[in-house]
Amino acid sequence: MGDNLEDLIITAAICGAEVTKEHNKAVPYAINEIVNEAEKAYAAGASIIHLHVRQDDGRPTQDLNRFQHVINGIKEVCPDVIIQPSTGGSIGMNIKERIQPIYVNPPPEMATLDCGTMNFGGDDIFINTENDIIYFAEEMIKLDIKPELECFDKGMIDTVLKLHKKGFIKSPMHFNLVLGVIGGISADVRDLVFLIESLPNDATYTVTGIGKYEFNMATASIIMGGHARVGLEDNIYISQGLKAKSNAELVKKIVRIANELGREIATPNKARQILGLV
Repeated sequence: MGDNLEDLIITAAICGAEVTKEHNKAVPYAINEIVNEAEKAYAAGASIIHLHVRQDDGRPTQDLNRFQHVINGIKEVCPDVIIQPSTGGSIGMNIKERIQPIYVNPPPEMATLDCGTMNFGGDDIFINTENDIIYFAEEMIKLDIKPELECFDKGMIDTVLKLHKKGFIKSPMHFNLVLGVIGGISADVRDLVFLIESLPNDATYTVTGIGKYEFNMATASIIMGGHARVGLEDNIYISQGLKAKSNAELVKKIVRIANELGREIATPNKARQILGLV
């Protein structure tokens, strides 16, 4: 199998906006904690760091200066890693607040672009109107940032394809297929195949399984030729009932699975080639 598939790009989502130290004490808040987790995940095999930042007390923030300090710190310890800031932020933030991380200097190579509104349970609504999506996409085009298209359901892929036809999103596109979120598509292989078969032939994709679905969905993606995202943002356990000690531990588990399945691990520079960043 491995001879016919691209090297596996592993993304490490190291802290997110919602998970806390109360969930898992390894979740990083402070700048040095986030940098340390990024360095260890990179050393374990991650070529992309999906980046949120937090205040020292754990509150999520999209503050440009905070992102700049964290990115500078990560680049000092692993200069070739791809850093992918989140423009999702957290629920309740407006789009002007959420987009701030793309304005770091120099601009990031990639950033996330959420492609639809989500009901996250209770009264939590993650709003991404069509005009919001267009605004994020146009700003990324101006700065030559490749969007990772965050799709939580099939309709979001359809939205991307429509906006692509209108010129707001360029080819080749890179998707993150997120399964298992409340309000989104369920995390089973049937639905993953459905999403993958809905993508353009020249697109690349990463798969994110939330919570207990993380490794099942990542393994399915490895087998089908996609890429994988893991990290404490999405899942705090290394196995059932056992909390992960670090993001690196989650990355290492994916590396072991990929090795067993004959899939090579992409270096950051190889990832850039696969994603069309060079």
